[in-house]
Amino acid sequence: MGSFRFGVAMHSVGGREEWNKKCRQAERFGYDVILVPDHLGLPAPFSAMVAAAGVTEWPRIGSFVLNTSFWNPTLLARDVVTADQLTDGRLEVGLGAGHRKEEFEATGFPWRPLAERIDHLERTIDHLSGAYEEAIRADTLIQRPGPPLFLGGNSDRLLALAARHADIVGFSALTKGPAPQGFRILSAEVMAERVAFFRSAAGARAAEVELNILVRDVVITDDRDGEARRWHERTPDLSLEEFLAAPAVLLGRVDEIAAQVCSWRDRFGFRYLTVHEPWLETFAPVIEALSGE
Repeated sequence: MGSFRFGVAMHSVGGREEWNKKCRQAERFGYDVILVPDHLGLPAPFSAMVAAAGVTEWPRIGSFVLNTSFWNPTLLARDVVTADQLTDGRLEVGLGAGHRKEEFEATGFPWRPLAERIDHLERTIDHLSGAYEEAIRADTLIQRPGPPLFLGGNSDRLLALAARHADIVGFSALTKGPAPQGFRILSAEVMAERVAFFRSAAGARAAEVELNILVRDVVITDDRDGEARRWHERTPDLSLEEFLAAPAVLLGRVDEIAAQVCSWRDRFGFRYLTVHEPWLETFAPVIEALSGE
C-alpha cells in the first residue's frame, strides 16, 4: 500500500449549515475519510453520512463503527445499498460488535456475551454479502463487489473474523480502565502482539488489508517532554517511556508528531489514522507535513 490515509470521527451535527461547514473543512484540510460513530448522543450515522457526501467532492464517507447488535441485517443492507448510491460510491461500511453496556440498557437491547455479539456480527456480514449480490443483479450497487468493509476491535475472535472478511481492520490502543479516566492505554508490546495475531490469522490476505488506529488525543506543543509527563500522571500503569511508545496519543511539534506517525507505520503497519472531531483543525498541519510519505 502507498501513502497514509487520515479520517476524522465526527461527534455532532449542529444543524445543516454547521455540518456542511465542518465537512467542507475536513475536505479542505485533506482528510481522506469523514466518519460517523454509532453511539447514543451522537448523530444518526446514515443520514449524517449521506449529508456529508452531498457537500463534499472526494473524501470517502464511513461508519465508525456500527453496533451491529442494534441493527437488523436486512434493514441494514437496505440502508447500505441506498447510501452507496447517494454517496456516489464513496461509502465505507464500518461494523463492530458493540461494547458499551450502558447503551444496551438505555435502548432495551439485551446485553449478551461478546461471543454472541460477534456471532451476530458475522451473520450480518454474510447477509450483507448476499444483499450486495442481489443489488448487483438489480444494478443498484455502485461499488462492486460491495463497499469496503471496516471491522473494528481487538479481541481474538473479532480479529479472526476481520482476517477472513475485512478490507480494513481498526485497532484501538485503549481498553476499559478504572475511574476517573475510564480507560487504559495498551502498551506498544500489547498492540504489536494484536497486530501480529491478525497478520497470522489473515495469512496471505494480510498484505491486502489496511490497518487503522484510532488516536486518543492530539496535542501540539513545543514542550513534548513536559506534556508527556502530565499525560503520564493519568496512565500510571505504564512507564513514561512505555507511554511515549504506545500508539494512543500524538503530542509534540508538528514535525515530532509526523515522525511519531511514521514510527507507528513502521512498527505496526498503521497507514490509516483516525482522529476525533475536536482535533479536526489541530491535526491538519500534520496531514500537510505527511503528504507524499
